[in-house]
Amino acid sequence: MKMKRILSLDGGGIRGLVSCLWLTGVEDALARAGKPGLLKNFDLLAGSSTGALIACGLAMGYAPATLADLYRDQRHVIFPGLAGRLWSRSTRTFADGLSAPRYDARGLEKVLRKTFGKTTLGQLKVPVLVTSYDTVSRAPVMFKSFKPEHRDLPVWEVCRASSAAPTYFPAHAMMVEGKARAMIDGGVVANNPTACAIAEALRKDARVDNSRDLIVLSVGSGERTRSISLREAREWGALEWAIPIIDVLFDGNTDSVDYIARQLVGDGYFRLQAELHIGLDDVDDTSATNLLALEKLARDYLLQATTRKRLDALAKRL
Repeated sequence: MKMKRILSLDGGGIRGLVSCLWLTGVEDALARAGKPGLLKNFDLLAGSSTGALIACGLAMGYAPATLADLYRDQRHVIFPGLAGRLWSRSTRTFADGLSAPRYDARGLEKVLRKTFGKTTLGQLKVPVLVTSYDTVSRAPVMFKSFKPEHRDLPVWEVCRASSAAPTYFPAHAMMVEGKARAMIDGGVVANNPTACAIAEALRKDARVDNSRDLIVLSVGSGERTRSISLREAREWGALEWAIPIIDVLFDGNTDSVDYIARQLVGDGYFRLQAELHIGLDDVDDTSATNLLALEKLARDYLLQATTRKRLDALAKRL
């Protein structure tokens, strides 16, 4: 199975909207080059967390614009507002304790079930790799649509497993390869799954001999710029670090993979990423104001001459 052309999608919660809008820009570049849509131009799609939802959605045949609408229309179902969270927490306090995850994942599961139905990984139109982590065995799990043991896994469950961010959503219980697993967010393994996808492409059966033969499009969801002061970093304990540490680990992971991929692939590597203004970086801010700001950031990035030039260069290489 040839895996020379890779599309990789970062995690980022509601900021997956940004990734979808950037993918519409990729489609426009392909059209300018007289080439068919996304699915015809990539041999492997990889995704973590919200990127897993996008990767699987694309592999089912959904257009980026349709997936962008999914984020707009279902954001309050996935991330309920304060009233919904308080009601959910009141019903979970006895079973889960006072420190239960922010969301109960019922809304997320509802959206995933509706989006993917009974589709299994093996039924996807393009090979897909999705990252997750099993807390029982304390080991990463790479879901692969082309792996016989994973072909019958429901897509919605794989996406649920990959998007179970600690402190935000509870772990997802599922059977994988005959073992009972407790799956959490793929971001703890690789919030930017590009390196995982490159490694998969270089396997003996993938027919790629050298990483420099690859063409890789790595799509971010916006890069945080909110700093943590020296005083905070020195004085914070477990309680204060509980939420920020997740973001720090995901960000550090994303940037280190970007560096590795650039060195491995060279000029065949293309990365779409932009800095987020403070206030736009929360993974669960579903307010209308935040959504409009994210859309403006995404569109402004696509309007930059350097972005258009890079996308046109990518389209020619594919």
